[in-house]
Parts: sequence; structure tokens; C-alpha cells
Amino acid sequence: MLHDDSNERAGRPLEGRVAIVTGGGRGIGRGISELLAANGATVAVNYRRDAEAAAETVAAITRAGGSAKAFAGSVDDAADCASLVAATIADFGGVDILVCNAGIASRGRAVADTDPEEMMRVVATHAFGPHHLAREALPSMRGRGRGDIVMISSVATSHMSANGAPYNMGKAAMEALAFSLAKEERRHGIHVNVVAPGLVETDMGLRLARAMSGNRDLDDLRSMDAAAPFGRVCQPSDIANVVLWLCSAGAGYVTGQRIEVDGGGRD
Repeated sequence: MLHDDSNERAGRPLEGRVAIVTGGGRGIGRGISELLAANGATVAVNYRRDAEAAAETVAAITRAGGSAKAFAGSVDDAADCASLVAATIADFGGVDILVCNAGIASRGRAVADTDPEEMMRVVATHAFGPHHLAREALPSMRGRGRGDIVMISSVATSHMSANGAPYNMGKAAMEALAFSLAKEERRHGIHVNVVAPGLVETDMGLRLARAMSGNRDLDDLRSMDAAAPFGRVCQPSDIANVVLWLCSAGAGYVTGQRIEVDGGGRD
């Protein structure tokens, strides 16, 4: 179904659009999947290993009156990416929105102590995967009136902190891809933007906080609320709301942009 901004229904701005959300069953991805579905999108919830979490996300969407299905696939595998997009098109008729959210944390080691396998795995997940997925999804997007690609990066690319080179490298390459795509695909009506969260209360956020702080005993990110902007650590819903806006008619003249969602950053 071709998307037409002028025909958006009140309260369902993404009605008739199909979204793929990688890593869509947990954390930030689950928040994005649920919010896009609540606003009318049919959502392909991608997962790599946690089938149970993806099934729970699909069930939550269905209970709320939305439409979703779980699809397995590792984004660092080009064949899996091709299968994910092909299965989505076969089931739902096309792809309008691609949210590249799947990610893994690096181990918090200095470059001198980092295994080459870790560097390749992290960079492949954050950079090669979005490239594979975009390549597969673009032919469908180009024929559907409007397309949106949103890449979930990180404020890590603003700071390039020590002991996180694989993660920093992967996210920086992801952003380079996004900005290149924004120029290439604008003539096809496709918007490409980057959302860069700060620390978010998710399992991965906890692992990143441990790695970057060196505090292996940290087990509750809400213990950091008092020192966080606005008195709370960022939540998946905060990121999802920005993604929703970028895919809406309100962002109809927005592409090639990077939005940080970190409460204003460091003091």
C-alpha cells in the first residue's frame, strides 16, 4: 500500500506502512516496535537469539490491537538480511520503514588488549548489517511513495571515549552510511536519519555502563537517576518517540540529520 501523508488518520499516522525493526524484541528495539505498531505500522520484529523476547513483543503488540510478526536473523550476515527483507515483503507486501537498532557492546578494553574477532563482530553488527539491510530494502521503498531509514547510533560518536574503540568505530561507520544514503535516496522520497541515544535503561545499556565505568558491580541503572538529566536515566520510550516523529509527516522535510537523545549531554 502506497503511503500518502495527506490520508493519515488521526492517532494512526503510520497506518498502512510496514516497518522492520532490527533487535526489535528487547530494550530500545521493543520500545520502537511497540510505538510504531501503536501508531498504525505493521512491524517485522527482528531478533537474533532471543525468540522468547521477540514473541513477547509481538504478543504485546497484538493485544494492543496492532500487527506484528517475529523474524529471526543476524544482521551481520548478508544472507540473513536478504531473507529478513524478502520474508517481510512476502508477508506484508513491502517495506516502508527500516529501523537499524540491533547492537552489541564491546568489552571495554583498550585497543592494545582487544581481540581482532571482537572488533570485527562489533563493527559488522553496527555498520555492515545496516548496509546489507538498506541494500535489500531500498528497491521496495523506492516504489512506495515515502521511505524512512532510521539508524540508532550513540552519543559515543560525539565523545570517542577510551576503551570502546570497536563500538565507537561501528557506530561512526553507521552514521557515515546514513549520511551517504540520505544524499543518494532523497530523489526517491526516502528519508535517512540518525538517532543517537545516551545511556538508556536496557540490558545493553547496563553492559555499556559497566564497561565504560569499569564498575563490574553496577546492577541497576536507576541508581544513577539523581545524577542524570531531568532526574532519571533515559528510557526506551524516549528513543521510540523520536523515531516515530522522524517517520511521521511532521518530519516530512527532514533527512540527513543526527538527533542526540541524552537529556542535553554532560554538564
